[in-house]
Amino acid sequence: MSGPVPTYVTESFDDEEQTVLRRYFTNLDGPVFALVNLPEVVKGALFARYSRSAKSLRRLFLDEFVGELDTTGDETIDATIGLERAEALYDRVFFEYGDDSVAQLGGVHLACEQASNLLTKVLEWGRLMSYLEQSTRYIPYDERLGGRYRYFRDPEILSSNLGARYVGDMDRLFDTYATLARDIQDHFREHFPKAEGDSDFVHRQAIRAKAFDATRGILPAAALSNVGIYGSGQAFESLLLRMRSHPLPESRTYADLMLTELRKVIPSFLKRVDLPDRGVAWSDYLEQNRSAMETVAYEMLSGDAVQGPTAPSVDLVDFDPDGEIKMVAAMLYPYTGLAESRLLDRVRAMSTEDRMAVVRAYVGERGNRRHKPGRALERTDYRFDVVSDYGAFRDLQRHRMATIEWQELGPLHGYTRPPSIDDAGLTEPFDEAMELSRQLWSALSERFPERSAYAVSLAYRVRYVMQFNAREAMHLIELRTATQGHPSYRAVGQAMHRLIAERAGHRAVAEMMRYVDHSGGADLERLGAERRAEERRSASGSS
Repeated sequence: MSGPVPTYVTESFDDEEQTVLRRYFTNLDGPVFALVNLPEVVKGALFARYSRSAKSLRRLFLDEFVGELDTTGDETIDATIGLERAEALYDRVFFEYGDDSVAQLGGVHLACEQASNLLTKVLEWGRLMSYLEQSTRYIPYDERLGGRYRYFRDPEILSSNLGARYVGDMDRLFDTYATLARDIQDHFREHFPKAEGDSDFVHRQAIRAKAFDATRGILPAAALSNVGIYGSGQAFESLLLRMRSHPLPESRTYADLMLTELRKVIPSFLKRVDLPDRGVAWSDYLEQNRSAMETVAYEMLSGDAVQGPTAPSVDLVDFDPDGEIKMVAAMLYPYTGLAESRLLDRVRAMSTEDRMAVVRAYVGERGNRRHKPGRALERTDYRFDVVSDYGAFRDLQRHRMATIEWQELGPLHGYTRPPSIDDAGLTEPFDEAMELSRQLWSALSERFPERSAYAVSLAYRVRYVMQFNAREAMHLIELRTATQGHPSYRAVGQAMHRLIAERAGHRAVAEMMRYVDHSGGADLERLGAERRAEERRSASGSS
């Protein structure tokens, strides 16, 4: 289904800026563009800075990067007209003979701007890509883009009789966010005065981050974000095929924008995407399967009412009771000449103390959470059913090695209100915003069911499953329970760790995760990180 094309806010650059940008970006006015002719380290640094800046990538490049680069050698380049390359070899090997591995050898840094928080989850689905998304912790969403609040304006909704209501209600949500973000900063400054030795900047940044954490739940899923993606041609092809079959019109429109820009850089790798007997057939296959599953699920399960509002929850729904035995055997396997079946028998016969000795030798002395043991931890898996606010989900969903599936976003599971909102006396306006979001979702759900989730605030809960092995569990749980993390996803990680130890009985696995933090968290979660960042700036002499 195609419809009107969304209108994206176009950036303005003066003539001198355009002359510089044309060398490095495949267009100067669209929300999707590729980065070319830049050192890999510069592209990586741009994306790293991207996540904490409200600026677009092109503006960020002009303001903070171009002055540090020697660009004189690139003066004759114009990346906006596409790159002409000798592609006969790729055409013959990849397109004619179908050797997909060739498409793994060319990569692109692609900036995807003005994407809704529904679309970002589609963009970040693939395992074999790298992503950096704009953080709600650092970006004040009361700042406007092109004179208007930053949320996605679906053209079909706007042209309908719900259009005026959609814009009005969205603006009210952003108004409430702006007011509460300001008011709760005053509350936090009163309750968390600047410590001796902290600069005004460090304290201000920590206060802002805590305020944005507390109020981000008001933002609707239509709120816009910028995403930086790095991936191979094969990974981008897979992403585009899925996006072209997705029920969200924004996804299909955006896929066309991405394909246009990618073809300026790696055209051979993407020739199959819109060929009727290749990519189109593949996208049709995905769309038909989704439609068939919607039908059969409705027919088989329509009698079961969706579970109503519930508290946040984490449930371990599947694990291997022999997982630790198999893991210990996998640890020993490379160091013996025994068949795995024999090795499993030997490990089963060991005492608990002996098995723990193997585990401790394999894990070693971990100096920090980045010291990870090997792939023997991939021998056992855990599957969790989680109900959390959408804000926590959007952070957890980016763990690419996990298998994650989620249900439709709506208000049916209730919402999470941060305790700090109550402490600051802001309960009533927060709850009013949640009700406004629910009513707008209800109004949209009959006519625009696949787009009604745009109205749902991030504080509303969504149900999803996460499945991963013990190695990914160590990475995810240690990272997401760190004191500087958001309280919502910290609670999910802490519950997962307890369930692995207690319900699965995998205490050896839980013990390996020595950097899991079960504390209640810091008063100012980002204070320690901001102090360390300032120390690094001082050491490097940067401002």
